[in-house]
Amino acid sequence: MKSSNLFVSLFFILNGFILQAQPKIIFDTDIGGDADDLGALAMLHNYIKSGDCELLAIMSWTTDEYAVPAIDAINRFYLHPEIPIGTRKDGTTVSDLNYNKVISDNFPNKLTYNDVPDAIDLYRKILASNEDKSVTIVTVGPLLNIQRLIQSKPDSYSNLNGAELISKKVKEFVIMGGKFPKGKNEWNFNGNMPGVTKFVIENLDVPIVFSGFELGVQIKTGAIFNDIDKDTPLYKGFLYFSEHAPWIKANFEGEILDNATFDQTTVLYVVEGGVGKYWKKISGGICKVEENGDSSWKKGKNTNQSYLKLKESPEVMAEIIEAIMLNRFER
Repeated sequence: MKSSNLFVSLFFILNGFILQAQPKIIFDTDIGGDADDLGALAMLHNYIKSGDCELLAIMSWTTDEYAVPAIDAINRFYLHPEIPIGTRKDGTTVSDLNYNKVISDNFPNKLTYNDVPDAIDLYRKILASNEDKSVTIVTVGPLLNIQRLIQSKPDSYSNLNGAELISKKVKEFVIMGGKFPKGKNEWNFNGNMPGVTKFVIENLDVPIVFSGFELGVQIKTGAIFNDIDKDTPLYKGFLYFSEHAPWIKANFEGEILDNATFDQTTVLYVVEGGVGKYWKKISGGICKVEENGDSSWKKGKNTNQSYLKLKESPEVMAEIIEAIMLNRFER
């Protein structure tokens, strides 16, 4: 009898541990400008299906008019329409370079910019309702939403200000951005928003892991989508991107082209870890960011910051990430 009770207790303890090990993610994206955001969302939805993560919300940094409809369309395509969406409330813009309209025009969606809350309001609501040190925030675009969250005041959700709320509720902050150990002109750290990244990095009091430009630029994915169902967001989004992205469109001949895999690489770390397998985690220092977004790694005492350095070959990494984007991986 005692051994039976012990077995049951161990079962629930282990099962609880497994559930706790699944990251609870808020995903902050600048979807539309680069296809890697779309690929990263596909990965997250497939990870939800396999039980490897929980996606608490998707926040849009971009003010593209079709960003929210596109995210809503992607959520519905993958059968997760309940995932909350927040957006930066600075008005809307339209750009022919973005693939968001193509996705929203071709797949069912219901939500618009006006139908979803300000990202900061949704951030505060979700953080306040979750357990302490339980949420992983993942940013794969510029950091204005995070700056505003840090600066936010107490409200009906919490009597803590934004910095206090993050410190209390966030387990880890994973940032796709910067170049390590040193680099200039990385979009997510610059974003045409001087001082934003510097403010954020200097005011986050939680563990931060950087997935830098130098990781994703080595890993090329996308061309494999030429052989998938054309009536999918991945196909239509990556095809439009290949035809319109300034840095690859000169090579476009009617088919999807391989492109750097920045955001998908970040998602792989967030959900699967992979330290010692896919990459090394470099610690013992701090990321110093200038007003213009230029960054450098300053070695020193151990801090709560680290960055990833690729260990596995880019070719193997591409195969792994492609399998997850296409839901062809096994657990």
